[in-house]
Amino acid sequence: MTNPSIREIALGEPGSGPYGITAGPDGALWLTLAGTGGVARVGPDGEVRTYPADPAESRPLIITAGPDGALWYTRSGDDRLGRITVDGETSTVALPPGTAPCGLAVGPDDALWYAGMGDDTVGRVTVDGAVTTFPLPAAKGFPSMLAAGPDGALWLTLNQANAIARVALDGQVTLHALPTEAAGPVGITLGGDGALWFVEIAAGQLGRITPDGRIDEFPLPDRAARPHAIVADPAGGCWFTEWAANRIGHMDKAGHITGHDLPTPQSEPHGLTVTPDGTVWAALEIGKVAHLTP
Repeated sequence: MTNPSIREIALGEPGSGPYGITAGPDGALWLTLAGTGGVARVGPDGEVRTYPADPAESRPLIITAGPDGALWYTRSGDDRLGRITVDGETSTVALPPGTAPCGLAVGPDDALWYAGMGDDTVGRVTVDGAVTTFPLPAAKGFPSMLAAGPDGALWLTLNQANAIARVALDGQVTLHALPTEAAGPVGITLGGDGALWFVEIAAGQLGRITPDGRIDEFPLPDRAARPHAIVADPAGGCWFTEWAANRIGHMDKAGHITGHDLPTPQSEPHGLTVTPDGTVWAALEIGKVAHLTP
C-alpha cells in the first residue's frame, strides 16, 4: 500500500548511492554514500551537507555513532574505518588488507566492532585506532552485519554460512545454524524483548535468536521482497527495508506484519534508523533519504 506519510529528501549528486544511516549526537541524520564516497548529513531542518572526503572506490557502507561523539563508518573498498566529527573533520583507521569491512557497531567495551566480509574476521577498533582481529570458523561465510547483544557479546550474520555468530569480547565464537537452508541473513539488531532480530534476504523472512541460541523464523507476506536492514521499534516489534519490493516493512509486538510502499519506484531501500521522536528514516540507493511518520 502507499502511505501518504512517507516523504523523501534528495541528497544531491546522482549515483551517490546512500546506503547506511544513523542518528548522530547532533540531532542530524548521517548517511554513507556508497556510490561516490564520503558521507552526507541531513539536519533537523532538512538541510543536506555532503562530505566527499573519501574516494569513490572506498565504498562506505555502515555508519554508527561512536562512543567518542563522532560518527564512524566502514569503507569496504579500501579496508578502512572512516571517522567524521559533527563539525566535519575526517580521519581513518587502516585495517588488514582484504578485510572489506561491512557491519559496524559499538560494543559494551566502548570499542568499534566490524564484520570483515572479505577475510572472514570480526575486528575490534579502539577510538585511538588500535586494531585487533579474530578469525571466524566459517570459510567464505561473508560476515555482514553485527549488533551488540544483551549478554555482553557481539552477534553477527554470516550471509553465506547461513548462520548467526556470537562473538565474546575475548574473540570466542559460537555459531548458530539457521533452520532454513540458504536463507542469507543480513541485517541484525537488538530488539526490545532482549533477543536479536535479523532478516533473511534470500528466504524472505525475519528471524529472532535469543541469547541461549533459540531461533524462530517469520515468513513475510511477500517472500520475494528481499529484506535487507532491520532496527528495533521503540513501541515493540521492528522495522525493516524490503529492497526488492520498494517498501518499508513493520512487525508489531504481536507479530502482525504491514508494508509501506515508497513513493519513488525502484528506490532500492537499504539501511534504516528510528529517531527519538519515532520517525523512521531509510537510505535509498537511488539518491534520496525517506522518512515515515507512523
